[in-house]
Amino acid sequence: MKKYTGKTLNDVLNAAAKEKGVSVEELTYFVTEEKQGFLGIGASVTAEVYASCDVKEFLFNYIGEFFTGLNQDVEIEIFDEDGGYRIMLNAENNAVIIGKNGQTLQALNTVVRGAVNSAFRKRFSIMIDINHYKEERYEKVKSIAGRIAKTVQRTKVDASLDPMPNDERKVIHQYLADWPYIKTESEGEGSRRHLKIMYDRTKTPNKK
Repeated sequence: MKKYTGKTLNDVLNAAAKEKGVSVEELTYFVTEEKQGFLGIGASVTAEVYASCDVKEFLFNYIGEFFTGLNQDVEIEIFDEDGGYRIMLNAENNAVIIGKNGQTLQALNTVVRGAVNSAFRKRFSIMIDINHYKEERYEKVKSIAGRIAKTVQRTKVDASLDPMPNDERKVIHQYLADWPYIKTESEGEGSRRHLKIMYDRTKTPNKK
């Protein structure tokens, strides 16, 4: 993040907003130094300031350097999404980057998310997808979960899904959230963490 110094915090934010071409309301800042001065003379404020454009630039450069290190060309598109960022990639060898059962892609998500959160001292929602693999995967796991949930509704017997990464479990939690007689919980630790679909007689069609 770039540091800006001014007589007051308003001066700092106005200067940063003008340089970045955004409004002050679009900025996030951390005051790093504040000098009171003597009788108001020599007072100053220094703050680290960034906007969404800075986060996108960081992501673009970080991912670009990652693939340059692998000697691979990659197309990168970054979109704002629900307070976070969705990153669409198309590389020379998408299958290798996705990896078996999406494990390599999941690792890339984890690394990039950690890097950007550390750089900007904020937890961002980051989702990296390659050639729409994640979108298709989400639809697949929702379909599987839906079939199992219908069986649980009919038999009233709880069921557990295979271990899956956090983002896929989250998709299923959201997908089944309003299903009558169904509730979901995550169980297990690490690579064995999985989702359990359970019958809930208190969750009638008129309740959410």
